[in-house]
Amino acid sequence: MYNNDSNDENESTQLWTREALFSDRNTRLDKFWGTELENDGISRGKAKDWIKAGLAEVDGVLCKKPNYKLAGGEKLTLKGEVENNSLIPEDKPLDIIFNDGRVAVINKPAGLTTHPAPSCPTETLVHRLIHHFPEIQNMDEWRPGIVHRLDKFTSGLIAVALNDHDRLALSAAFAEREVDKTYLAIVHGVPDKDFADINMPIGRHPIHKTKMAVVLKGGRDARSSYEVLWTDPAERASLLRVKIYTGRTHQIRVHMAHIGHPLLGDQVYGSQQHTILKNQSKHLSELASRQMLHAYSLSFNHPETDERLSFTLTPPDDFITLLKELNNSVQRVGLIGMPCCGKSTVLKLLSEKGIPVFSADKSVSDTYNKDGAGWEMIRQRFGNKFTETETGNIDKKKVFAAICEDSDIRREIMNIVHPIVQHETALFFQTNATTPLAVAEIPLLLEAGWHTQKLVDVVIGIRCPDSKRTQELREKRGLAPETLATFDSWQWDEKAKMDCCTAIIDNDSGLDELKANTEKVLLLLAEMREAKAKKFDAFLKTLFKQEDKH
Repeated sequence: MYNNDSNDENESTQLWTREALFSDRNTRLDKFWGTELENDGISRGKAKDWIKAGLAEVDGVLCKKPNYKLAGGEKLTLKGEVENNSLIPEDKPLDIIFNDGRVAVINKPAGLTTHPAPSCPTETLVHRLIHHFPEIQNMDEWRPGIVHRLDKFTSGLIAVALNDHDRLALSAAFAEREVDKTYLAIVHGVPDKDFADINMPIGRHPIHKTKMAVVLKGGRDARSSYEVLWTDPAERASLLRVKIYTGRTHQIRVHMAHIGHPLLGDQVYGSQQHTILKNQSKHLSELASRQMLHAYSLSFNHPETDERLSFTLTPPDDFITLLKELNNSVQRVGLIGMPCCGKSTVLKLLSEKGIPVFSADKSVSDTYNKDGAGWEMIRQRFGNKFTETETGNIDKKKVFAAICEDSDIRREIMNIVHPIVQHETALFFQTNATTPLAVAEIPLLLEAGWHTQKLVDVVIGIRCPDSKRTQELREKRGLAPETLATFDSWQWDEKAKMDCCTAIIDNDSGLDELKANTEKVLLLLAEMREAKAKKFDAFLKTLFKQEDKH
């Protein structure tokens, strides 16, 4: 509520009304108002001065005590003199989506504050509005034309009334929930449900009063619903369509954080997840430089004609770029084949080309070393039974002999080693998330079922004739025929393996031919990445095909 009854032409008297919630119990009156009016740039010190000056009421009774403790449920008012000399038109661009002389719909860019406040006296949306629509400057209001607001770092559609009559009508429509508002949000992780309603009350955070939170007692009703539109291949983030039925402060940000999926870039309600993302990929965290929230669609009845107006607006470039970068995450390639088929040679060829590679065999060898995760767990289970006397490492020969003789021991060792290898494989892909592709050689990828758990995106097989594999290549590795036969017995046969592969590298001749066959598969992988990017572009175009429609 705004009253221009000040004698100073640079100041106006503004009256704020609030209702204390249960979560505000035991909060000082000056602290309550300092928190409530923070977005208006009113400090706690200023609120304290106004209270001392007799400008505050509690349940209609004058209160001059800044340290008055709230019980919760009181009706509170505060009056103050606010400078308004900042409402000077600013000749800056304004993306006007719709304007019929009575109502305008604007595309507010991220980073632009909606209305002025002492902490942000200039360069707001309102200052641009009064330049493009000078008629609204005469409205008897501190926020001329504004009937709803978007957070500073939220982009998208916002409706503006161009006269007082329509402002009152639109404000009533928002209050009566007759306006449909839909947002697009990029959130951390993957929600458990593809569709869900969130009906949780929102109030001031019980400890951090500058934040909002889901509060089970004393909060205002708040309802949102979401639909998962897309999840990135590495399941780091999801694109949601979010509809809000109420208009609480930070509603989407609070609700999504409450269910464990805060918005990317939201360092207020998702600081922990943002830090994790930054550690995983500095590039992605830098792209998410703001909360990734866009007011995508807006629908309301025209205040004069009652015609239903509906608008949709494609998100800005930073939003689209982040989605594309998430989609272009590393192509995770699993390399498989029978023992002694040439996997190590292919891995070396790839490494020489600068492609990140990982070897499960090396991972197992490293984890057997003293103080490795496998070393620790094997010693916990078997004591020093498999420990070398001189080095303290796990003796691989002893372990191999034991698992050949006893299937129970083999099962126990595999149950120790496989999760370690799986974790290190996932970490390898995570570390190389910004590279085009990374290749992990995992002999038992199929047998362990990891390809069905989305550990890799593509499976590449190496096919080698038994005559070459069991003789020439076996001899190069120094394996006895019996040892190779044992390794073979633990794996699927070659045909079953190759049938599950996206592409096959034949190793049936010399090194030059193996190089050439490897190059062919690399070209295929590049084509797959390009096709994936094109498919995603088409998906986005379809999703946003109703851009600017009304």
